[in-house]
Amino acid sequence: MTTNDAHGYLHGFTPTEQDRLRRQARFLEHKIHDQLPFRRVRHLLEVGCGVGAQTDILLRTWPEMRVTGVDASESNLDVARRHLANVPWATDRYELHHGDAGSLDFGGDSFDGAFLCWVLEHVPDPARVLSEVRRVLRPGSPIVVTEVQNGSFFIDPYSPNTLAYWMAFNDRQLELGGDPFIGAKLGNILQGVGYRDITTKVRTFHLDNRHATERAEFLAFWTELLLSGCDELLKAGAVTEEIIAGMREELHAVAHASNSVFFYSFIQARARVW
Repeated sequence: MTTNDAHGYLHGFTPTEQDRLRRQARFLEHKIHDQLPFRRVRHLLEVGCGVGAQTDILLRTWPEMRVTGVDASESNLDVARRHLANVPWATDRYELHHGDAGSLDFGGDSFDGAFLCWVLEHVPDPARVLSEVRRVLRPGSPIVVTEVQNGSFFIDPYSPNTLAYWMAFNDRQLELGGDPFIGAKLGNILQGVGYRDITTKVRTFHLDNRHATERAEFLAFWTELLLSGCDELLKAGAVTEEIIAGMREELHAVAHASNSVFFYSFIQARARVW
């Protein structure tokens, strides 16, 4: 993020949201951290480290890795410091810095890997951020970028209030300078700023009667994610209380309907610096 907390981030920085971010990281860990190319990485740069939830997972997964995290939110960094101070495997293996991802305060060749997760959707100039990351990476270093592709969202039974809220959610993110569709653009952006060996993988949640328990769990998670934007959307006049109430009812119904479907895809891009 830039040093302005408001850029593209409509979820807020409340303790409730900070707790949600930690639970979200654990909930999605199996999709995001599957076979990451960090086996030889010893000093990783994590851009947008937030509350330290992904930092925790990275340090647990890669015991020989040291992580330097950068984030624009001082309040999130305070939470990250308190959390990681109580994580045994994190002791003496991380640094957290307040800063602008578009103007990193590190010299060239400072890191041998980089990790960005749910960050570029909130910044006004993703290419600038990725260019800065490339500048501070050593030749041959891997980068992993995980991002949203919000145009992929589908639920059944048909839920008009939920869809109206979702459109307002995406529109407001665009108005704040973010991009809720950035995932599909990662290949072009990475190539445009000089990365090589670029791959993109579509990670999909397609939950129906074959996965009834997981479907119910994921819809509870998704409901919480959507509601985290309520205050900002109401303040902006983008939704009404009636739409929010209708969305709650629809998502509850979808979670318990006998033939409901949930579908959502995000994108994980991987590349190297040469």
